[in-house]
Amino acid sequence: MIRPFVMYPDKRLKTAAAPVGAVTDEIRAIWDDMVETMDAMPGYGLAGPQIGVMLRLAVVDCSDSRGKAIRLANPEILHASGQFREHEEGSPNLPGATAVISRPRAVTVRFLNPAGEMEERDFVDIWATSVQHQIDHLNGKLYIDHLSALKRKMVIAKSEKYLRRVG
Repeated sequence: MIRPFVMYPDKRLKTAAAPVGAVTDEIRAIWDDMVETMDAMPGYGLAGPQIGVMLRLAVVDCSDSRGKAIRLANPEILHASGQFREHEEGSPNLPGATAVISRPRAVTVRFLNPAGEMEERDFVDIWATSVQHQIDHLNGKLYIDHLSALKRKMVIAKSEKYLRRVG
């Protein structure tokens, strides 16, 4: 099921999500909805708070063909490279606007996988960017929080203008 997005400045987007106690059938069903919602955007990832699910759940799929979504519960970054890369980021919670954000090029992340097992995985380039973007959402942070106050105001104004235009 494609779920509706929580729109900025909804306070849930600034609230840290609660840890997942265990991977259950209910959690797997939420992940399935998240993948379907992400693919409909289309986008490279989605975190629970973006659709009003205040749990530390995320999905990421940066593959060219899609259908390779990684499902993460309680993801945490164990290591981030000292090398950074820039990528233009956006969010369906703040549509019609993007900004270039610099993040570590590679990260090692520990998370609960769909089998309920702890897994560690290395992510590089766009995969690393998307995972970090989703973990930010789980911590109550948006990509615009990486910007200067002036640039943040400009991105928010651009999104507001876009929303007025599309009705």
